[in-house]
Amino acid sequence: MATSELIEALQALAHERKIDEFYLIERLEESLAKSYQNILDLEWDARVIIDRHTGKIYVYELVPVGEPDEETGEYSEFEERDVTPDDVSRIAAQNAKSVISSIVREAARQSIYEEFSDRVGDLVTGTVLQGTPDFTIIKIRDGVEAELPHFDQKKYPGELNERPRNERYRHNQRLKLLIIDVRDPRTELSRGRGEHMRPSIVVSRTHPDLIRRLFEIEVPEIYDGLVEIKSIAREPGERSKVAVASRERNLDPVGACVGPRGSRVRMVVEGLRNERVDVIQWDENPAVYVANALSPAKVTHVDIDEDKSYATVIVPDDQLSLAIGKEGQNARLAARLTGWHIDIKSASFAGEPMEEEHDVLQDIIDEDEEGLCSYIRPDGSRCRNHARPGEPYCGIHADLEMQ
Repeated sequence: MATSELIEALQALAHERKIDEFYLIERLEESLAKSYQNILDLEWDARVIIDRHTGKIYVYELVPVGEPDEETGEYSEFEERDVTPDDVSRIAAQNAKSVISSIVREAARQSIYEEFSDRVGDLVTGTVLQGTPDFTIIKIRDGVEAELPHFDQKKYPGELNERPRNERYRHNQRLKLLIIDVRDPRTELSRGRGEHMRPSIVVSRTHPDLIRRLFEIEVPEIYDGLVEIKSIAREPGERSKVAVASRERNLDPVGACVGPRGSRVRMVVEGLRNERVDVIQWDENPAVYVANALSPAKVTHVDIDEDKSYATVIVPDDQLSLAIGKEGQNARLAARLTGWHIDIKSASFAGEPMEEEHDVLQDIIDEDEEGLCSYIRPDGSRCRNHARPGEPYCGIHADLEMQ
């Protein structure tokens, strides 16, 4: 390749890939300097200059002048000795291929970083391309790939595991994912073990905000801010609890999230690959909130110790196993959801609670339900919408009762 042809090719590539032309030439000069130092077996470092107009290449050996620094042992002045070989263009062309490929890859990664760096926390849909024992490569769109890590954290404690333990993926499978990190390609953190360069985008299937984003898509009231997700507790792949509250007095937040015949929450569950999701009513009263969080178990009494963030819960004997859940899962999720340490006792073990204590909790519940629609859903829960003035039902269920 003639020198003029080389510079023209570099200029065309820089324009096509939207790479700075001078940056491309500088990188090629650096690569050629290392190559010529080895090829010519130079005693000192080499420097390469490519004429920006003609494309002619010059190779110089940097011969030190004077004495080295007493502390560092490094030279500060050099004399450039021309050592340009006759076949300089041929060697330059060979180096240009590898350098250009490397620069194009880096430019593409930098472009992806600039596009996605402010999208951490966003929900994306991707297609499984390939899997390794440590991570799965997900195609987000043409030219953009993401990494779903599932490293063995006992073996690699510094790495992530963002895959639910019961999930395995097949080629071309579509997944809902949450972007949790976008690595800067200019840092060494982008380089992974066993891989020359891992994708810049890191996605998760275990992060609690994955549920939040799925509800925002399926529930317009959440997207519009009428219903707020107060807290999420999750054991990925198995079960989650979501506490919701309404900013509109006449809007039932649980009903809005569940949807007609459970259609909305069912779409969220499908996005989580059949992970069970419990939607519960948030309440500013901690006793009611803790009682709601232990759903579907029925709670008799809740005793709150605010100083210690401790809640003692009394449940009927036949509700104890339901309140605790399989291997303590229900109680564990309720504690994470509310932020309270929860101690669950059966009525027979704790002794019958005082009638007046039971009435305190019941009075709070009754007061909250005063004026609500009297319709009872098929699952036994009560409609949370407010009834029409002077009528027992809300506008929706009044029509149903008349049918």
